[in-house]
Amino acid sequence: MPKKYIVRLNQEERGHLHETVKKLSGSSQKVRRAHILLKADADGPCRTDSRIAEAFNCRTKTVENIRQNVVLHGFRQALDGKKRDEQPEDPISGYSSEKRCGICGRYGGCAGSL
Repeated sequence: MPKKYIVRLNQEERGHLHETVKKLSGSSQKVRRAHILLKADADGPCRTDSRIAEAFNCRTKTVENIRQNVVLHGFRQALDGKKRDEQPEDPISGYSSEKRCGICGRYGGCAGSL
């Protein structure tokens, strides 16, 4: 079955990925994505998704998603991942940290900022 999303990296992107892998800079997810992108490069090894998944102990869907992210959203977002739009809510109070500090500020201090 032909691939729908073909990854083609330029020299600068390939160099950045090699540097990330060599220095292990960033999160473990970022390093794993860098490894996967290097192996999925059409101008490089061009391995199949199943071989890449087996080599890096992940699912083939993970490799497919990373390929898709490179093509649709660009190299940076595929490597670094999608940034959150909003702060996550605190499971105890049900408010985000910004809202919680705004509420606590009216009562003379915030325990969350200690």
